[in-house]
Amino acid sequence: MKINGIGPVDPVSNYNKASRSGKTAAKNSSDSISVSEEARKTADLFAISEQVKATPDVRLDRIAEIKAKLEDPNYINDRVVESVADSIMDVFGI
Repeated sequence: MKINGIGPVDPVSNYNKASRSGKTAAKNSSDSISVSEEARKTADLFAISEQVKATPDVRLDRIAEIKAKLEDPNYINDRVVESVADSIMDVFGI
């Protein structure tokens, strides 16, 4: 007894048909999406918040700069003291 085939199943031709139909579908594709303005704003806010989370809380470069200025005896003079005092008074509303 010899079995030549079981019905109209030809896996090679099915594969070729599937690959050809995929190519034509890609050429004729007109799929598109639209993103609302609210979604864009939300995405921007998310990106900014991630960037803020990645930024260190302490800026070591600024601390080093201020330490260097404070070590200089000529830096602290009446003009600097008055400026700092005015800033403190402004913060407290005095």
